[in-house]
Amino acid sequence: MRVLKLRKRLSDLFIINLERKAALMLFTLLILFFAFKGMPVTSWGPASNYENYSVKTTVNVTNAYPEILNITCNGDQAITLTAGSTKLVSCLIEILDYNDGDDVNYVNGTFYYNVNESSDPDDNNTHYTNTTCTVNNTNGFYANWTCAFDVWYYALNGTWEMNSTVNDSFGAKDNDYGNATVNTLLALNVTSLIDYEDLAVTETSSAIEANITNFGNVPINVTIYGFGGEDEVAYAGLAMVCDQRNITIDNERYDLSAVTVYDSMTPLTSSAVPFQGIKIQKQTDPDVYQINSTYWRIHINMSTNPFGVCNGTVVFAAESP
Repeated sequence: MRVLKLRKRLSDLFIINLERKAALMLFTLLILFFAFKGMPVTSWGPASNYENYSVKTTVNVTNAYPEILNITCNGDQAITLTAGSTKLVSCLIEILDYNDGDDVNYVNGTFYYNVNESSDPDDNNTHYTNTTCTVNNTNGFYANWTCAFDVWYYALNGTWEMNSTVNDSFGAKDNDYGNATVNTLLALNVTSLIDYEDLAVTETSSAIEANITNFGNVPINVTIYGFGGEDEVAYAGLAMVCDQRNITIDNERYDLSAVTVYDSMTPLTSSAVPFQGIKIQKQTDPDVYQINSTYWRIHINMSTNPFGVCNGTVVFAAESP
């Protein structure tokens, strides 16, 4: 009986000892696991057993898109239109293309008033198109192109936009826009000569028409004054300087009606005064000028008794309403 108990006791101790060894081994493994967790592991062995491998990548980009770097019009200065005619507005488009600047093969542009759209139809007041812009030069990756527009004198004043699209030989495109300012243009055109023809002393001329045309881009009022000959300082107070003696300024008169009699017309003065009743709207239609007609008469006064060819100057000036 004692022998059996001893054997059982030894057996229990042996099992306990094994359990302790197993627990110690498990504890050691856990410590190693947490100590090395997250650290890079280099696997050694045949290629098929590698756990990670760096693979290089490559591609050959055969065409880059062109890029518009900048657009400036009229040297980035405000644009003053040309009275009664067109003003050439040149817009510079600066382009980058990594296939070389000469890869850009087509550029177009629209120049339009800021409240309009690039896609609107052309209109002399608000919209211009150029589909044949020209290359200035290329230098490495860079190219400069010019889009030019013949802008009419009655185009609206204010902020304009220049929208451009550039293409390269692969059909890649870029689009961008720049801004420009069109100045207010106060301008007019008047009949070049008021010719009263042949008159004798004491006679009064018939009504001679002189037309005033708005050659600007805003409505205008008109001021008026005159002097003898062509020297405003020397001959102030005169309507005309004659071969013999002169015609005083109050003997030349004007009105808006051809039937107004001489005595009811307004005498010309030596200082600028508003031409009453005139306000000329700006032109909007290419074929319809905005014109006001004025009528002039002159009386050859016996008190000065002039003779020969007489000449004078009348100054018409456009003013803001």
